Amino acid sequence: EVQLVESGGGLVQAGGSLRLSCVASGFSFDDYAIAWIRQLPGKEREGHSCVGTTDGRYADSVKGRFTISSDKSKNMVYLQMNSLKPEDTAIYYCVATEIEYSDYVCSHPDYWGQGTQVTVSS
Repeated sequence: EVQLVESGGGLVQAGGSLRLSCVASGFSFDDYAIAWIRQLPGKEREGHSCVGTTDGRYADSVKGRFTISSDKSKNMVYLQMNSLKPEDTAIYYCVATEIEYSDYVCSHPDYWGQGTQVTVSS
């Protein structure tokens, strides 16, 4: 069974940093594409937005501030967030899909974690 569990969210002041972690189980990193997506407050009707993927794709809004990394030996994926802004406030999800559908990992993920709240105060 594929499982994704996020941790590391919290409240931080603007300009600060947070590192989110995602522990993955039930699949091999070589067989799945993994990404971080976020749900902005009050934007539920617009759906979620892509933050970035483990193969190096990032949303323009986070480029240069956020970095995604992974540790296959620990089945972990990380999202390092620096220079946080109030508009980064969101629920962050770790998501995955089979590698052959990697282009769609953000838009149509097959598996979701439970999400972790990040709140950036001004």
